[in-house]
Amino acid sequence: MDLLHDLNTRKAMKNAFRITKNKYMTAVRIRVPGGSIYTDTLKLVADLADKYGDGRVHITTRQGFEVLGIPMERMEEVNKALQPIIDNMETNQEHKGSGYPSAGTRNITSCIGNNICPKAQYNTTELARKIEDMVYPDDLHVKIAATGCPNDCIKARMHDIGIIGMCLPVYDSYRCVSCGACVKKCKQVSTTALSAKNYKVIRDPSKCIGCGECVLACPNNAWTRSPKKYFRVVIMGRTGKTNPRIAEDFIKWADEDTVLKIIDNTYKFVREYINPDAPYGKEHIGYIVDRVGYKEYKKWALDGIDLPELAEVSENVNWDGIHYMRK
Repeated sequence: MDLLHDLNTRKAMKNAFRITKNKYMTAVRIRVPGGSIYTDTLKLVADLADKYGDGRVHITTRQGFEVLGIPMERMEEVNKALQPIIDNMETNQEHKGSGYPSAGTRNITSCIGNNICPKAQYNTTELARKIEDMVYPDDLHVKIAATGCPNDCIKARMHDIGIIGMCLPVYDSYRCVSCGACVKKCKQVSTTALSAKNYKVIRDPSKCIGCGECVLACPNNAWTRSPKKYFRVVIMGRTGKTNPRIAEDFIKWADEDTVLKIIDNTYKFVREYINPDAPYGKEHIGYIVDRVGYKEYKKWALDGIDLPELAEVSENVNWDGIHYMRK
């Protein structure tokens, strides 16, 4: 019997199985939102690979796992065996034992965040989990990443939507001893947003990128982080064939509620404007924005949002990158 003849390829891919070079073998993707996983779940992944695959597990670029070497006739068994992993990761699923309900909306990735990193401005894994709960399952081709600071360790600017943590530095002039450590650090590793005047430090808001280096450099706690969490939202980054490019700033100094609403509104925008003839019904958001225009996207993305007072929205976005023109 030719398994491929009887195989519903679209259903298999929707269940997060991969069509491989060997037409009788497949691999299954395992979601790890935020890249954080407990060891008991790691053991389940290893057991799955040993029992149903060839013992290999590939760590994907999206912080998930791909269990390799699974015979296609065992896919239904694998779907049932995945249930403890799906339960442990608290992945949204309508029917138990049916495997992953969608291959769209790629795994939400994040850097290690402020649980570990002193430069990170927020708990990236926690935000990735909130986004996962909101957008998955879905068949749209969307890539989202959360990074704790402008160092962008997760490469948020290579995603459809990237969330970059921003520190709003608060200055207490009475604690400042005019040592110049913050000014020096900002000049060395950031944007020269700080300068010294009359033995005090002046911050230029137009230059400040919210990196928080001044806070880390100050020996006297004259600079502290605002307790409010702020984010930079960047949009329409991508790799790929025809026009790879870096994401550009959409909003600076957004709050978490704004970030989540923008993502939700972006999904609505895509459903409205996606090309019905796109292969497998998938199209990068950036291609859609290129087609209908940034102004239209901005209208949809900001619908119903009450922006923080500090928020700055880009009036226009002009993307650069390599252009391979279709004839």
